[in-house]
Amino acid sequence: MRRPVIAGNWKMYKTQSETRAFFAAFLPSVAASNHCDIIVAPPFTAIAAAVESAKGSAVAIAAQNLHWEREGAFTGEISAPMIVESGCRAVIIGHSERRHYFGETDASVNRKLKAAIAAGLTPIVCVGETLAEREATPEIASDAHRHVRGLAAKMFTPELASALRILYGGSVKPDNIRGLMDQADIDGALVGGASLDPKSFAAIVNYQA
Repeated sequence: MRRPVIAGNWKMYKTQSETRAFFAAFLPSVAASNHCDIIVAPPFTAIAAAVESAKGSAVAIAAQNLHWEREGAFTGEISAPMIVESGCRAVIIGHSERRHYFGETDASVNRKLKAAIAAGLTPIVCVGETLAEREATPEIASDAHRHVRGLAAKMFTPELASALRILYGGSVKPDNIRGLMDQADIDGALVGGASLDPKSFAAIVNYQA
């Protein structure tokens, strides 16, 4: 049985003080939510505030990106060991915005994936189509997830593929999360804008209620 994952990607939003305020409002609303793993990915500058605010809760903190090298002359980049030391347990890799705006490729995503795994981070690897290419109903999204799982079965083993947690990364809101999670091959969601509001994100996390 695959344990669901609800992850929030804050992108380039929230200062440290805004991060603390978010968790003060969010954590009480999900304190009893033990049906899924909860992950929040703040910007790099707010990771420390997020880790401190989430301490003692079931919420894991993730980074939004990483570099594949452990260290070096890569101005502005952050390595996997740095991310681990900051208190993060996961990292988003190859988000569509990274691919679209910053030219990331499958090859660079693969290097980052290997670096994340080597450092003990849980990778959240983003693949698939843009909204402009195909707008996904829950059923269409489930078909895409089933296809990805089938590819994983061919590349690795059916057993590994059956354990792979595949998250939906389109537009996720409180009013559509239940329909998505009702699909057998959808194991969770990577939530964008709706994760910025503590009430909205809590409603998504608590989709079973």
